[in-house]
Amino acid sequence: MTPHRKGLVLDFGGVLTTPLLPAALAFERREGLAEGTLLTALHLTPEGIRLTEDLERGTLTQARWNESAGELLGIAPDNLMGRIFADLRPQPSVIAAAAAARRAGVRVAILSNSVGPAPWNLYDGHELEGRYDAVVLSEDHGTRKPEPEIFRIVLDRLGLSAEDCVFVDDTEQHLRPAADLGFATVHAVEPAGTVAALEALLGIPLTDRDPHRVTS
Repeated sequence: MTPHRKGLVLDFGGVLTTPLLPAALAFERREGLAEGTLLTALHLTPEGIRLTEDLERGTLTQARWNESAGELLGIAPDNLMGRIFADLRPQPSVIAAAAAARRAGVRVAILSNSVGPAPWNLYDGHELEGRYDAVVLSEDHGTRKPEPEIFRIVLDRLGLSAEDCVFVDDTEQHLRPAADLGFATVHAVEPAGTVAALEALLGIPLTDRDPHRVTS
């Protein structure tokens, strides 16, 4: 029998928040862009890929990214990152599951490909430093998912081996390098499935199943 894992590493955007794609599609509609314009420009062209990777590594500021990405898209650059993700909201069930895991003694970390802190901060209001045992943001380390080094950094912060940990991400391409290091992996597609998979891998309940429980 495989022992239950005692560490949990969570991506941020799309795992602890609502999905990224609907937010991006809503942005396109607001800006009058054809559906798919954003994905194509930023993730399927050499210049867009370079800009995003440099941003995530911390070698390009968000303000400079806004300017360059605005040029690629043919739209105003002002607070572009904030406009793209204006519809993102916290994902309460996964946040609650992470808190329940931590209360049960699981060490919980955030591992995020970051997008710079200004002029718009993706993490504002989420109190990451107080709620999690480790927070690893790509811009602080000059490396990004799916590169193995960033997974090693988070393991070092947790004081655990990959074989001790579960890694959750909404981007499927980030899972294989983690699995190669020894992580159990969960592809976050929808919250209920993510939480159920974590309960199985961690061996603990992460939701309140008592419908009669009264909370204040």
